[in-house]
Amino acid sequence: MKRAIFMPNWVGDALMATPALRALRSSFPNDEAVAILQPYVAEVLEGTGLVDRLIHRVPGKVARKNPSGTALSGWSLIKALRQERFDEAILFPNSLHSAWLAFAGGAKRRIGFHRDGRCWLLTDRLPAPRKKIPHPALEDYLELARAAGADVPPPRHARMELACTEPGLSVWRHFLTTHPTVASAPSFVVLNTGGAFGAAKDWPVESFAELARRIVDQTAHAVVILCGPGERETSLQIESLVNHPRVKSLGRESLSLSLTKAAIAAASFMVTTDSGPRHFAAALGVPHLVLFGPTHQAWSETYSPVSTSIQLALACGPCQQRVCPLGHHACMRMLGVDLVWRELKPQLVQLAAAA
Repeated sequence: MKRAIFMPNWVGDALMATPALRALRSSFPNDEAVAILQPYVAEVLEGTGLVDRLIHRVPGKVARKNPSGTALSGWSLIKALRQERFDEAILFPNSLHSAWLAFAGGAKRRIGFHRDGRCWLLTDRLPAPRKKIPHPALEDYLELARAAGADVPPPRHARMELACTEPGLSVWRHFLTTHPTVASAPSFVVLNTGGAFGAAKDWPVESFAELARRIVDQTAHAVVILCGPGERETSLQIESLVNHPRVKSLGRESLSLSLTKAAIAAASFMVTTDSGPRHFAAALGVPHLVLFGPTHQAWSETYSPVSTSIQLALACGPCQQRVCPLGHHACMRMLGVDLVWRELKPQLVQLAAAA
């Protein structure tokens, strides 16, 4: 059996799909699993052995900007899918487009949730959870694997998977070599400041800086500030504001998800906004504190035993908006450093005592 697996487009969602991928791999070890995904999601699966091959896909406008790239779109992608002659396709995204690709690509069996007017494109239609009722994506992905015949674990026992790989490990080793004040610290905390969702999830730069200052002033931990290409400037700004030898940004390094994985895996603790890297910590077993603002926690629940969270109870939220519709961004701006520190400090003390 050859199975196409259409992966989610968000890094965090792709990681939440790994328990379903493991269930499929364990239940059907002799089947060929091919992931169809956006190129930037590929590093989530790298090194896990959960799929056999990858087919990179991008929106048509992206392909037109980079015609020499290896990622496919439109009819080129459909042609490639037809050549694969898939027996089955599992659709983790709920989009009409993903269902159309599976249908036009010739997959004989097409499994997905009945949503967005795409039921006629599916052979196996699962009743979709109501859109506006918070429901863990991880559970939805397991249900799709179950529909394909896989033996799936109870959601609370499901664990995400992530592997550290090169070149991120090499870049991380170089970072430690060039920052001996971090390398010589007994342990370190990573701060993850941003995410692709939108500005509404951001915690103020000044708040991150003050939190980092308290960590190095009141504990022996060092602080490493993570970033993707879009947060490089923010990460360096936090380092500059704190101006302490044990607080360093990754912003001068060659950035990748592989580097982010390596840094989190080496950390004792992570403080993060509700973005993809928080799931890296859960998958790697690194204790972490999630600062929630506009998003409902249930959507991204992973049942991780090492995860804690803080969220203010406000009348306007959680609104699920990328930009604050009221303009005040109170859910994150009113989340004070004192409150976060009261939650974080005992956990750092406990980690130090256990070391």
